[in-house]
Amino acid sequence: MKALTFQRYGKSPGIALRDVARPATKDDELLVQVHAASINPIDNMIPSGMFKPVLRFQLPAIMGSDLAGVVIEVGRKVTRFKPGDAIFASIFDLGTGAIAEFAVVPEHAAALKPANLDFVQAASIPMVALTSWQALKERANLQAGQKVFIPAGSGGIGTFAIQLAKQLGATVATTTSTGNVELVRRLGADEVVDYKKQDFEHVLHGYDAVLGTVKGDTIEKSLAILKPGGRIVSLVGPLDAAFARKKQLNVLLTFVFGLMSRKIMRLAGKQGVSYAFMFVRPDGSQLGQIGQLLADERILPVIDKVFPFDQAKEALAYLAQGRAKGKVVVQMSPDRWP
Repeated sequence: MKALTFQRYGKSPGIALRDVARPATKDDELLVQVHAASINPIDNMIPSGMFKPVLRFQLPAIMGSDLAGVVIEVGRKVTRFKPGDAIFASIFDLGTGAIAEFAVVPEHAAALKPANLDFVQAASIPMVALTSWQALKERANLQAGQKVFIPAGSGGIGTFAIQLAKQLGATVATTTSTGNVELVRRLGADEVVDYKKQDFEHVLHGYDAVLGTVKGDTIEKSLAILKPGGRIVSLVGPLDAAFARKKQLNVLLTFVFGLMSRKIMRLAGKQGVSYAFMFVRPDGSQLGQIGQLLADERILPVIDKVFPFDQAKEALAYLAQGRAKGKVVVQMSPDRWP
């Protein structure tokens, strides 16, 4: 089968479409014919080696983690799915990849595709949806009536997280450029800061939670807008010791991550707020609940551009430019399924 792979870590990772062996399923896995797979920023970071101590791949490795497709085989212990089912899933951090003609998906990671979404739309959902769900509901414990700041509202995470936060009953603030103000307002943002005209830390006050989606000094600046007891859940770092312990990393890495996060932890402590780094985990049960919100059209997919499979490498380069409004998707074949 064809798959987008990288050969090595570093500045020249050798990303290309190659012929690789079709994966074999274990007892608890599905073999899925992939119809579409979406690209996420971390897909450009992994080949650089940035997450090599944390994410383990056998090289050459298939890239990508979001997919939608049709089940063609099931392992003997699989009970919830059968051949012919249309599913979507995230297989992030499971040692395999999604930008391929076929992929293996553990049963626990899969959910039935909402019938009102095509495969391209469904493939755009899993990572951003699960990340938003786990960050806002589990880690920040966002409640109705609370206020959350979700920077970069027009990006892949932002466009979904804004909609989910509104479903949770929160007041949402975001940042974006002038040209995307109306987009984020349509998604539900209550307060929009045009970062080309204003600094968000001088505009926003009394927030309960921040979803860290932007690298640089945005995380530290976010401390100023939180009320005492507020929470920052960061998707972009710095990594912390609690994350290392959860991943069961060695003592040295736990120490290093503790050093990396020492400054933000100290500043957060002074403000009476908390900081935590988070990696998303695959979860088909949560994805099923998210699928119901999509089926009810309470949340809508936002897709910037769709690339054909033979331009998957170009899709990565396009996303790396940082200008996408919503998700970038790779389509393996024309949609022939409902």
